[in-house]
Amino acid sequence: MEKLYQGLNKQVANLSVLFTKLHHFHWYVSGPNFYPLHVKFEEFYDEVNELYDAFAERLLMIGGSPVSNLKGYLAITSLKEASGSEKSEDMIGHILDDMKLLVTEFKEVLKLAQEKDDEATADMLITTISSFEKHIWMLSATLK
Repeated sequence: MEKLYQGLNKQVANLSVLFTKLHHFHWYVSGPNFYPLHVKFEEFYDEVNELYDAFAERLLMIGGSPVSNLKGYLAITSLKEASGSEKSEDMIGHILDDMKLLVTEFKEVLKLAQEKDDEATADMLITTISSFEKHIWMLSATLK
């Protein structure tokens, strides 16, 4: 179970960092696409907030201990924080790259959950993967 705990914990950290990055982009986006991006980043961070809580609570339900402080998140996250100098198109690209990385990692954790016959965790991951894959498709289309 330890590998599953570690995998879920890393995703708690990743979702926390993504949540913060999405807020940063929401606040600092500018230019001709300000309004639709401002709204979209808010939609994304609302979804990520729900996932962040769900992943942490699931970890507790199965006997793990989610990391719960900034130092801990930054120590294990796969994501990079926003630099603060991104233009709107770069913001979209960063979110796209982050979501692609997270889908890859979610699939790794999914395998661990399936090995442990943890169907509830597997279901949560499959639902999240499906949602993020749709976002990836839409963000990719936006950058064409």
